[in-house]
Amino acid sequence: MVDTLTKEQRSKAMASVKGKNTRPEVRVRSLLHRMGYRFRLHHKGLPGKPDIVLPKYRTCIFVHGCFWHQHPGCKKASRPKTNEVFWHEKLDKNIERDRAAIDALIKIDWRVAVIWECETKSNDALLDAISRCFAH
Repeated sequence: MVDTLTKEQRSKAMASVKGKNTRPEVRVRSLLHRMGYRFRLHHKGLPGKPDIVLPKYRTCIFVHGCFWHQHPGCKKASRPKTNEVFWHEKLDKNIERDRAAIDALIKIDWRVAVIWECETKSNDALLDAISRCFAH
């Protein structure tokens, strides 16, 4: 499939992709808050700057977009067919960075959970994902 946008249009579209306060992240935060959990956001003092940090539980939650972080088995995690070298390098680096951040957090005795974008679409799936965060 050939890109139908000009280079400038594509650049503008990509620049508008948010890194913080995404819709899936806000859904997770809202449900956590309604469940009575209190948390900090984007803690710069922890490896990987987790999206949500629950200090009381020493738990970090990353809310990952299925495409950008390549959710295994998810249909949204397909790789683009154009500019394949760029996309493979970009997405592989994201995966490596995620793994390094998670490993570093575990090494300093933090629990880490990843909630995928597709899990935030329904309340039941989101409840299951959040309950996994606190399972021992």
